[in-house]
Amino acid sequence: MSNQTLILGGIRSGKSALAEAEAATSGPPVVYVATATAGDGEMVDRIARHQQRRPDDWGLDEEPVALGGVLARHREEAPCLLIDCMSLWLGNLLGEEEGALEREREAFLDQLERYPGPLVIVSNEVGLGVIGMDALTRRFCDELGWLNQALAQRCNQVVLSVAGLPQVLKGSRGGGQSGS
Repeated sequence: MSNQTLILGGIRSGKSALAEAEAATSGPPVVYVATATAGDGEMVDRIARHQQRRPDDWGLDEEPVALGGVLARHREEAPCLLIDCMSLWLGNLLGEEEGALEREREAFLDQLERYPGPLVIVSNEVGLGVIGMDALTRRFCDELGWLNQALAQRCNQVVLSVAGLPQVLKGSRGGGQSGS
């Protein structure tokens, strides 16, 4: 099994910066897989901040829906894929036609198990907050929680980022600081 890392955390927890550092030390070239779409000015600013942090030699693959296809496309060359982030991807899928979420989730998890290179996957941890007040929010939290569980089962390393500090939940971080 190749090195597959899931990095979880809340909003502004430092999870993306932690994922970028993890990918930078993975060995092979890095391809940043962006799931965000620039739907408003605030998101445009967020995307720009992420772009400014990334090294110039990293590749970019922008894909808001078909992540399984991204893994299949890169399988032969097997760069380190940094996928940021699962919560935005899930939000994109909830806006698609009926059945898209199940189809794309299954394709992604299938390709994840076949991908021979390193993967660093970023996702929000939503299981620490209150229950959403509307049906869509509750569905989003449920679906993301189930997706995170499926990813954690498949990845050989799981890290929770809290206030920028990595807390290793599964596996070990080679040479890195693990927090306590």
